[in-house]
Amino acid sequence: MKLNRFFIVTVATITMAAASCNKSNEPTTSGNSTSDDGNTTTTTATDVLSGVSSAGDVATFKIAINRSALDESVTVDAADEDYIENATFDRTVYVTFSSTGAATVTGDDNATATVTGNRVTVNNTTTEVVRYVLSGTTTDGCFKLYSERKQAIELNGAHITNPTGAAINNQSKKRTFIVATDGSENTLTDGTSYTDVVDTEDMKACLFSEGQLVFSGKGTLAIDANCKAGLRSDDYVRFMPGCNIYVDASSGNAIRGNDAVIVTGGVINAEVSGTADKGISTDGYVQVDGGRTTVITTGGYELDEEDNDYTACAGVKADGEIVINDGEVLLSSSGTGGKGLNCDGTITVNGGTIRIITTGQKKESGSYSVSPKGIKADGDITFNGGKTIVRASGGEGSEGIESKGVITINGGVVESYCYDDAINSAGDLTIAGGTVYAHGSNNDGIDANKNLYFTGGVTIAEGAGGAECGIDAAEGYTCFINGGTVIACGGNMQEVSSSSKQASVTCSASNGLKLGLVSDTQAILHYVTPSSGSASALMISSPALKSGSTYTLRSGATATGGTTFYNLTTGCTIGSGSQSVDVTAAIAVSGSMGGGGFGPGGGGQRPW
Repeated sequence: MKLNRFFIVTVATITMAAASCNKSNEPTTSGNSTSDDGNTTTTTATDVLSGVSSAGDVATFKIAINRSALDESVTVDAADEDYIENATFDRTVYVTFSSTGAATVTGDDNATATVTGNRVTVNNTTTEVVRYVLSGTTTDGCFKLYSERKQAIELNGAHITNPTGAAINNQSKKRTFIVATDGSENTLTDGTSYTDVVDTEDMKACLFSEGQLVFSGKGTLAIDANCKAGLRSDDYVRFMPGCNIYVDASSGNAIRGNDAVIVTGGVINAEVSGTADKGISTDGYVQVDGGRTTVITTGGYELDEEDNDYTACAGVKADGEIVINDGEVLLSSSGTGGKGLNCDGTITVNGGTIRIITTGQKKESGSYSVSPKGIKADGDITFNGGKTIVRASGGEGSEGIESKGVITINGGVVESYCYDDAINSAGDLTIAGGTVYAHGSNNDGIDANKNLYFTGGVTIAEGAGGAECGIDAAEGYTCFINGGTVIACGGNMQEVSSSSKQASVTCSASNGLKLGLVSDTQAILHYVTPSSGSASALMISSPALKSGSTYTLRSGATATGGTTFYNLTTGCTIGSGSQSVDVTAAIAVSGSMGGGGFGPGGGGQRPW
């Protein structure tokens, strides 16, 4: 936000009424041609948006639980012990639960199992690596395991409810494979309180393990967690391609891995309704390499006495780092202060698709506060690829992407539509590549609390009216435009350093205005200003602009053909429009432009 600036630039003023952009798939030609309405049109030589999706649904997309399977192939890494295909088992033990009598155990030649009703406890003190196959139904049972060896727990039509504790309690510190037999449906349910507890042991989830948990198989597993977490490992949790897990957690985190949560593939769905609980949580790192992960949180906030501040729900929370390389991550949080991705360390997006919605409001009381954020990191945030779409609509404090460090966008597509700042960094913010759309309906589009750098890519940044900006570097810091295409629209205009290497043009424009920027023989781009708010200050920077050269802005012009990303179209023909004005490109941009465009008889400038 800029509060004290002075109007010291000469601008063109355009206030034509809004009209929609007419796009088609007609081929473009170089030079001048005549459109259907008889207006002269001009054609671009290049299309900087070629290959970019123009769906433009950041303000309207939805997120819902989707338990349908993915068509995933499994490529086994022979050096990776988490692939069950690399494991060899010495014995298979079958445990069949009963709804009318006691559970039965077969294949247990070493007599490791103890059965009390439908409560089965196994103590494997042998050297054998065992596969335990669980099936049948019980409303008062559980499976508990002690072992010094790795093992597999295969669920083959198992429906286990334990009203006094965990459905599966694995006290082994070794790797445990959880396999849902292909085509099977399985359910685990815990009680609303845990009374079946051994003082010297942990029992922290409906499905709990002291050691690593690795999920695979092409059946389904549904976990109904009523007291603590849905599934938890005091080591790490990993999901392999083909698995299909659903967790409904009403009083704890859905998925918790103390050291890490790794999504190699599979379908993971989680619904979390407890206060300040998380969908996926770890003290270490989260890594997503494939699959489809959907988390919906609805719980409220609470006071964290350790941090002496409020804490709220999050779709994914990591103390270490979050790395997304591929796959889909779909997160929705509706509670006060709720977040999508939340990390105490760094967040890196290398690929995949991320969609996040937060609708909760900010809570502030005395020195305590919690605000909703789509993506929030105490460390740096880096986008190298993929597609990231964020919407945060809960009012003041609802920011799309916030870093307490620096933000760097090297590639990919980043779209953020928010009430507050769409993209905000406490440190420097650099856009070196990719395609970025940032819309802040009541604050800045892009806000750096230090320097702001543009060196490549395509950026559309739309801020609110008044003192807000499309792009905003902090007072005492500087904005540098050295490359890329930059559209910045808002009530105020950010100063651009004379040390920049790329020229810009500026104008004053009303809401919903169609604008075409052309040179003598070549169209550069077409842009439609936001339909609401104050679009009074508009800056356009492009590699096609040369400092000191004069260009023409056409008001009311339509675009035909080309490629569109939100309201920016390139590679198109541009109609002559209703009126036009010449503007001169310059390296340095300085000043403030609030107050909107000038109407007839106002401002001392020529009315449009």
